Amino acid sequence: MLGLRGPGLPAAGILCLLSFLALLLLPTVPAPHRASYKPVIVVHGLFDSSYSFRHLLEYINETHPGTVVTVLDLFDGRESLRPLWEQVQGFREAVAPIMAKAPQGVHLICYSQGGLVCRALLSVMDEHNVDSFISLSSPQMGQYGDTDYLKWLFPTSMRSNLYRICYSPWGQEFSICNYWHDPHHDDLYLNASSFLALINGERDHPNATVWRKNFLRVGRMVLIGGPDDGVITPWQSSSPDNGPPPSLYSFFGFYDENETVLEMEEQLVYLRDSFGLKTLLARGAIVRCPMAGIAHTAWHSNHTLYEICIEPWLS
Repeated sequence: MLGLRGPGLPAAGILCLLSFLALLLLPTVPAPHRASYKPVIVVHGLFDSSYSFRHLLEYINETHPGTVVTVLDLFDGRESLRPLWEQVQGFREAVAPIMAKAPQGVHLICYSQGGLVCRALLSVMDEHNVDSFISLSSPQMGQYGDTDYLKWLFPTSMRSNLYRICYSPWGQEFSICNYWHDPHHDDLYLNASSFLALINGERDHPNATVWRKNFLRVGRMVLIGGPDDGVITPWQSSSPDNGPPPSLYSFFGFYDENETVLEMEEQLVYLRDSFGLKTLLARGAIVRCPMAGIAHTAWHSNHTLYEICIEPWLS
């Protein structure tokens, strides 16, 4: 009987073929899954809009691809002059659903006046899940300095007499007056400030204990500022031999009645731990990142600043 036979394969070739077929039949092992980055929420400052943060969005997308970044488009432009408690309520309604969809937590990047809005959010939101609160050149202890903004708003007033406007019921209808802090009229500030004195725990109010507890839910607070800001004041060198001088203003430092800048650890709000600042520092949850050579309007677009002071905390 005649049989049909094809060309024979070498024994080594047959073994290789069988090995290859065996690999194809093995169950597929999924590739390791990298945990996604936490969502980032950005809150703008005075007279800003979401467009101002286009460079920051690019930086985050480059270093943390896939991150959900929301630049809240609320109280833009002149609307940013509205009373801060009104703004806090609006931003609270906007961030709550973002937090609800992020069980692992979120990051807040809050610029200038927005840093005060965010600190108030940390105080009033009982169930917030903020991992990193990044305060970007924000007047955390209040404003006391002549700026172009002030001259535009109150052209006939200087910082020495602006308290007459800001510490009136009419003045407190402007956001900037909500954190105007005149060290020469401390009693008036404590009695009239409808915002800063409350979130600082400098004036007694029924929610003080709850707000402190809420604030301490934050994972860490990153304080960023520098001596060349040009808007945020006062300034003082930390040490001439220890790198660039920070803005103690941005780092919870402020004037005493003699206009000598006292550092955070010398402030009554720290010594009394009135809203949790001392507790936060004790657990190593405060990061201070001073940067020289950056003007106020450039903090959110400076790439070096992003790499050093922001990117490391966007887990």
